[in-house]
Amino acid sequence: MSEKLVLGPLLSIENDNKYVVCFLSKTNLDYSIVFDNDTIVKAKKLANLNNGYFYRAEYTIKALENSRYVTYQIQNEKGFLKDFNKRDSWKFYIPAKNEKAKFAYASCNGFSSPDLLAKTDVPYKLWEKLEKNHKKEPFSVLVMGGDQVYADELWSKVLELEKWTKLKMKEKIKRRASKTMIKQLKDFYEKLYISKWSDKSMSLALATIPTVMMWDDHDIFDGWGSYPDELQTCDVYKNIFSVAKKYFEIFQIRTIKNTSLLSKKREHYSFALKFRNYHILALDNRAQRSIYTVMGNDEWKDINTYLDENILNDNLLVLSAVPVVYRDFSCTEALVDFSSWQEELTDDLKDHWRAKEHQGERMRLIMRLFMNIKKRKENGQNTRTVILSGDVHVGSLGVINDKENKDKIHQVVSSGIVHTPPSYIEWLGISAVTNDNNEFLNEDKTIETSMLTPIGSSKYLRVRNFVTINEGTDEKLWINWICDNKDKPCYALN
Repeated sequence: MSEKLVLGPLLSIENDNKYVVCFLSKTNLDYSIVFDNDTIVKAKKLANLNNGYFYRAEYTIKALENSRYVTYQIQNEKGFLKDFNKRDSWKFYIPAKNEKAKFAYASCNGFSSPDLLAKTDVPYKLWEKLEKNHKKEPFSVLVMGGDQVYADELWSKVLELEKWTKLKMKEKIKRRASKTMIKQLKDFYEKLYISKWSDKSMSLALATIPTVMMWDDHDIFDGWGSYPDELQTCDVYKNIFSVAKKYFEIFQIRTIKNTSLLSKKREHYSFALKFRNYHILALDNRAQRSIYTVMGNDEWKDINTYLDENILNDNLLVLSAVPVVYRDFSCTEALVDFSSWQEELTDDLKDHWRAKEHQGERMRLIMRLFMNIKKRKENGQNTRTVILSGDVHVGSLGVINDKENKDKIHQVVSSGIVHTPPSYIEWLGISAVTNDNNEFLNEDKTIETSMLTPIGSSKYLRVRNFVTINEGTDEKLWINWICDNKDKPCYALN
């Protein structure tokens, strides 16, 4: 009888031709990946976990003049392995060498509370839609921009942590994480990935569409990095982060063998890779985050080096988990800073790029991207820079215009592929305490941000969705939001 996988397979890419297959198995055996029934690649065991053994296999596939599909299976001495949904064979699409790649972008793959899950009729409906879209017109890459899992239940599911939450703040900060707590944390995060990524449609997508993933706060817990220093640096918080990082590194980054990582020391998890005529640059906005900074100096150095040395002739997709262009919360933030609500609300408000502590760093990022655009233009290339973001559970489209140099950066936000949007009443509340007025970023008002309205929808998409990105025959970059309802918002980027 063939063995069943605990989790996987998980398919990813690390450059234009390098595909990676990972999986979690029950037994410690020799495993191989069989590609197209003739190429056999040995899988290497890279981690021993509570629920099994994590394996990774790499396969370099050169792009050819014509597109094609590659089929693969996982085998050991007992035969071919089946996944959680009884499949034992998978296939993925290889675009032709000069083909215009089609991307999918998704974020917010879970629920922040059990109540939201209970109230959602078909939780994984958008994964079913994504899989149907992929069968009709295959995606080359699935980009996942954060909150691939929601770990917020750890406060009630990890018993030692639940006890810790009942302590007074001074005791919380002094208390050290016990071995029992750390063991329970490991068990929680590992089971979280296994249970949430085993949905029939989602698991098929993760096995048949090459993914790249960058984390956000819920992959750790809500608001990570935006808490007061004394809490952020206490022993319990540091151990939660350490455990969450371990499983993020294994399941999402596909271990430290990932060659697209910019930091070999794992100080951060920003990564970059080239795929056809695109560069994908993922910003790690969590590993070194604090109330005062979004990214550390070493991460900035690695990002700057990559931008200086690459992306002369290609489009640039930048992953920023939290939107760079969005509604302004500054009035609400100022009110909270001088009220009794500060402790309760500060992590939500400080988590935005437009929080006053982050505005300087946000400006640095924007100007750095414009500098890269200028460099490409000097090289005779008129390519695009697009920021991909999520987090806020509301889809939108923004633009940053440099009027003097006639350059622009667009930002595309997906609502959430699983998480539900704010209710009508909640959105009225958000709208009442924020604004989306155009924003000028320099004193001569030549650099301006604004929110645009997608074609066929309102300015803000208060509906679950994922995004497709592909260049049309008109040479425009078409953005389509695939929604949970009948709406079909789209926009063409010049």
